[in-house]
Amino acid sequence: MVKIFYDKDANSEVLKSKTIAVIGYGSQGAGQAQNLHDSGLDVIVGVRKGGESWTQAKNDGLTVMTMADAAKKGDLIQMLVPDEIQGAIYTSEIAPNLSKGKTLCFSHGFNIHYNQIVPPKDVNVIMVAPKGPGFLVRRTYTEGIGVPALLAIYQDATGNARDIGMAYAKGIGATRAGVLETTFKEETETDLFGEQVDLCGGVTCLMKASFETLVAAGYKPEIAYFETFHEMKLIVDLIHEGGLSKMWYYVSNTAEYGGLTVGPKIINEQSKQAMKEALRRIQNGEFAKEFVLESKANRPVLNALERMENEHQVEKVGKELRAMMPWLKKD
Repeated sequence: MVKIFYDKDANSEVLKSKTIAVIGYGSQGAGQAQNLHDSGLDVIVGVRKGGESWTQAKNDGLTVMTMADAAKKGDLIQMLVPDEIQGAIYTSEIAPNLSKGKTLCFSHGFNIHYNQIVPPKDVNVIMVAPKGPGFLVRRTYTEGIGVPALLAIYQDATGNARDIGMAYAKGIGATRAGVLETTFKEETETDLFGEQVDLCGGVTCLMKASFETLVAAGYKPEIAYFETFHEMKLIVDLIHEGGLSKMWYYVSNTAEYGGLTVGPKIINEQSKQAMKEALRRIQNGEFAKEFVLESKANRPVLNALERMENEHQVEKVGKELRAMMPWLKKD
């Protein structure tokens, strides 16, 4: 049984005399930096000078400087720029400003696990990974609660890397909800697997295939959208709140019987073999290599896939139908 750690297990004093440099001010960077600041910790933000993030961080009341200057001043350096550019930023801005005893922190293990970043042996390397997007990390903190997080220690140069990680987790509000210990390997591989196989990849392809099947059979696209896209949130919310048992309890008997008998025919042995293949490519580094090369080539495949996704019929139909629902949050 995994052990979960809370506020009482973390000592904020470990970071009281330290400066935390948050590199990047996107969703996670903004959420974590503001929470740390409101927790009474010394926080600086490192971003590209003169950019939108520079202005936003200043407007949010935070001290802003270049990435190199922030890395030089920071005792703990939290890398919150996108995975695909972390390696280059680390090499040019962070590495020259690392010194013995500092702590390098991540919220995803990709670059450490796949050796895109290889830190010196005399610094701590830790991970504090909130299990939610940055806006939720911030919102729940202001509400007095928090988002659960994972903690991993890759390199303990000072002998207290775990204490530092727990103090950081407390600073962003994660220990209010609970912190679970893991490893960089486990977090990276399971995170990528979840994203590819069900959360982002599998579920969206399943929904599109369902929509396309109904439309090809002659049903109206608008009706198909409601049945295959719109209602997905209702199902996911029930699972999120109370697991599969709550979802099956609240749907109709017809839906439960049909789902339990037909579902395994859709997600079948062939589907599971594809999942195993996806996991194999994650574990042996094939996916990481492909993604790194894709990023270095200026994302030609990803850009094309994004364009195709945006042009899909379901996006046009969905936009029109969502306009009928003023309660939905608009972009």
